[in-house]
Amino acid sequence: MNLQETIRNIKNFPKEGIDFKDITTLLKDGKAFKYAVDQIIEDLKDKDVDVIVGPEARGFLMGTPVAYGLGIGFVPVRKPGKLPAQTEKFEYDLEYGTDILEIHKDAIKPGQRVAIVDDLLATGGTMSAAAKLIEKLGGEVVAMEFLIELDFLNGKSKLGNYHINSLITY
Repeated sequence: MNLQETIRNIKNFPKEGIDFKDITTLLKDGKAFKYAVDQIIEDLKDKDVDVIVGPEARGFLMGTPVAYGLGIGFVPVRKPGKLPAQTEKFEYDLEYGTDILEIHKDAIKPGQRVAIVDDLLATGGTMSAAAKLIEKLGGEVVAMEFLIELDFLNGKSKLGNYHINSLITY
């Protein structure tokens, strides 16, 4: 299946010069969505993953069905103030400023094998921050899985030697 055909491109969104990759067209196509999730599950099935982590918000859309398919748990990584229990946070640099991600302090146990699943790999900042949070809690990041990778932004270069799998590359 050609998943690229199920992604809608929206020019100049959210601002001039950006070509937004809209995954809602893939999500509403049951066969394409199932195929994408199954491809990620296939890549992870032999990696002894204990838990899936998904960054807010589209990581929730891709990560939860992967966790379900593998029969393991899902942990959300969120923006500040969204998680109700004690959190660990990580502040990271953006092109113009900083951002913060948080995870519950009890979400990852030391030694757990973790796969991070998200819709898009762009510059790698969010993934790097999520990996650092997981590792700060004692988890081991064994894979990063993406529906889409914008390879011209060189996000992989920020992610070191992690196993990275992208289903669609632009």
